[in-house]
Amino acid sequence: MSEAQLRETIVDCVSEALSDSHECRQKALQMLDSITKVSPQNRNLLAQTDAAIPVLLSLSKSSSSIIETLSLSILFNLSLNPDLKCSLADMETISHLNSMIFSSTSPESIRLASSLVCSMAMLDKNKAKFGVAGTIQLLVKAIAGSRGPATHHLLSSLVELVQFQGNCTVAVRSGAVQVLIQIVESTDGQDLAGTSLAVLCLLARFDERLNALRKTEQVVSVIVNVLKRRCMLSKEGAAEILLRLFDESEGCVRDALRMPDFSSVLADLSVRGSAKAREKAALLMRKIMMEASLDSYSFQ
Repeated sequence: MSEAQLRETIVDCVSEALSDSHECRQKALQMLDSITKVSPQNRNLLAQTDAAIPVLLSLSKSSSSIIETLSLSILFNLSLNPDLKCSLADMETISHLNSMIFSSTSPESIRLASSLVCSMAMLDKNKAKFGVAGTIQLLVKAIAGSRGPATHHLLSSLVELVQFQGNCTVAVRSGAVQVLIQIVESTDGQDLAGTSLAVLCLLARFDERLNALRKTEQVVSVIVNVLKRRCMLSKEGAAEILLRLFDESEGCVRDALRMPDFSSVLADLSVRGSAKAREKAALLMRKIMMEASLDSYSFQ
């Protein structure tokens, strides 16, 4: 299909998407979804079509679940083009996505809405927009109330957004640390724990956020227990958080030393872990040995 033919097809589909016929709308959106999945050029052609994006945003509010999800899917496809991320992330769109994430009863719509947030937030200048629009608070609430198929996508959006320092503060003040620790404690979803630890690692980069983590009850015990699990991503994240906690608090080091199996857990990680995990385990072992030496010296 030539570019001229493709452009004509896209214009026709946008027009049909406004049809009174549900079947016509659905077929038009399915065509646009298919076209925009395969080519950045096709995404640009759709974005350049008059009224295309406003039409898609309008249809994403449809009472029909299939029309809603198809529209969101097309918008997500468009967001994959770096040059379209900024134009898509206007405050009206962000507000609509916030509403869907928090109030939609469709797991698929929540998944697509949070994936669209994550994609748009990959552009650094968009991160602050989501923070101002209240997306962080809504993500934390949605994650706290969900263990469904969309939870991983919600967490991925939070990972992307808290890479901006201002959003970290908002996340901590919204109770993110407690919510994420609860997921880490749960053994239901190892992948969810790994992604939650990734968020906690990002939050722990700054003193205020690290203090919120350090003050969490039995945080060292919770994180050490993660080191005993099979998921290597979770182990790497747990080791990174322990390093940050140990750097800031002798009390956390002593809490770890009181755990009878901590040294053996570290030893196992230093032998059977990934390269990154082995490196973290060696650093943790060094800190533990230094603390043990200081304690021994103080009693002489």
